[in-house]
Amino acid sequence: MDANSSSDLCWGAKAIADAIERSERVTFYLLENGLLPARKVGGKWCASRARLLAYCSGDDASNRRRAS
Repeated sequence: MDANSSSDLCWGAKAIADAIERSERVTFYLLENGLLPARKVGGKWCASRARLLAYCSGDDASNRRRAS
């Protein structure tokens, strides 16, 4: 793993909320309902900033699959 890939990670609902520019409450709802490309690691939410931004902008392939 290189330094760039680890800095791309958002750890925790607050960091994810900041990345997608939503409130923590809305972000937590989206996370708990599987509506964002993230997963829990050791009880803490973790997501790739690049994947979150791609998903929210509609550029993510999983976003297109889910809409079908």
